[in-house]
Amino acid sequence: MNQDVLDLARLQFALTAGGHFLFVALTLGLATVVAVLQTKATLGRKRLDARMVRFWGQLYVINYAVGIVTGLVMEFQFGMAWSGLTHEAGNILGASLAVETIVAFFVESTFLGLWIFGWNRLNRWAHLAAIWIVVLTAYLSAYWILVSNGFLNHPVGYGSEHGELVLDDPVAVLTNPSALLAFGHVLAGALLTAGFFMAGVSAYHLFRRTPEWEFFGRSLRIGVFLSAPALMAAAVFGGLQFGALAAFQPMKSAVFGAKTAEIARLQAELTERFGPGDYVPSEAWTRGGALLMLISFALMMYLCFAGVILAAFKKVVFRFRLWHLVLMAAVPLPYIAMISGWVFRESGRQPWVVYGLLKTEDAVSDLSPGTMRLSLTVFTTVFVLLAALNAWLLTRHARRGPVAAGLGHDERPSEEEDGEDGSPDPADALPAPRY
Repeated sequence: MNQDVLDLARLQFALTAGGHFLFVALTLGLATVVAVLQTKATLGRKRLDARMVRFWGQLYVINYAVGIVTGLVMEFQFGMAWSGLTHEAGNILGASLAVETIVAFFVESTFLGLWIFGWNRLNRWAHLAAIWIVVLTAYLSAYWILVSNGFLNHPVGYGSEHGELVLDDPVAVLTNPSALLAFGHVLAGALLTAGFFMAGVSAYHLFRRTPEWEFFGRSLRIGVFLSAPALMAAAVFGGLQFGALAAFQPMKSAVFGAKTAEIARLQAELTERFGPGDYVPSEAWTRGGALLMLISFALMMYLCFAGVILAAFKKVVFRFRLWHLVLMAAVPLPYIAMISGWVFRESGRQPWVVYGLLKTEDAVSDLSPGTMRLSLTVFTTVFVLLAALNAWLLTRHARRGPVAAGLGHDERPSEEEDGEDGSPDPADALPAPRY
């Protein structure tokens, strides 16, 4: 394998997977928040709650729509550059990836469409059910992806036929501790991302002395009070993963702890078992990713603890402009923590793509360096443009605030606009969800 092709393929996968995950984190978190807000609006029938559903729901839809495009691009490059992985482990990974595709691109997208276009058409209970189905299918989609990723990091439930990996124990694959712990960690991180995003956007409007003070004051408190428990849950699942690391990937654990003697011992064992080679992952990427994740966690912990105290006082929520600036500046912290955590998780298992079974160099497609450079350039350009478009759209709509037009806007005549003969307008008979 040409070393240039290998390095370029790894860089391409890192950029596309990391770029796609930036969208996934906010999508998972905001979908949950919107579903809870709509549940409250459906039960309480308060106008402010309905306006919050529409405003935060519109930001969620924007992020979801652009994120879907990045997912398609990532899948394309995965099939193009890593044919060795699909050939050797496709019998195991194919099922989970196929189910994820069905869940994400058929079930989730269908019900999201019903939710987007069902405002003022479906009754309020059917409309509420649609968003909760979207949330649950989004969770299932994340779970199936992590089943595949969990197998790469800790292969279980497999056998071997004719030199290829085959599925031997489906239950073991579906209950892989590497997948389940990562699933809990990712969901908590997604809620944390949504909490910081809500708090940051709300702080921007309160800093500018918005007339929508009640709307964004409540949104800021929701974001702050969501972030604290989400951070603790992420820390718990992260700690459990660190605890299991010594058993699943002892070399990564030794590199993270800078245990020189242990690294040398493991290198000798792996050389004896698998033959000559360098089995030590990049210490800079592995330790650097872990340390950046932990530093980001520490900063968020202080902000969350202080935020819970400050958010308990309404005057502070509306008037403490220095805190508003801090919340706006803190929006990127969950993204930094999650991406650096993925760097630690993925780079730490090198040189394996399936730990202990398939080396990364054996999984790369037989492509020329020129082809890989062209591919990397195209995919990077596409992802940069999509990220810029998403940031522009989110910023534009977030700055506008909860305007009347937008998601869920009822364009039908009001109840006062009856016919000239005084008869009720036929549109009033539609089963509109009056939240």
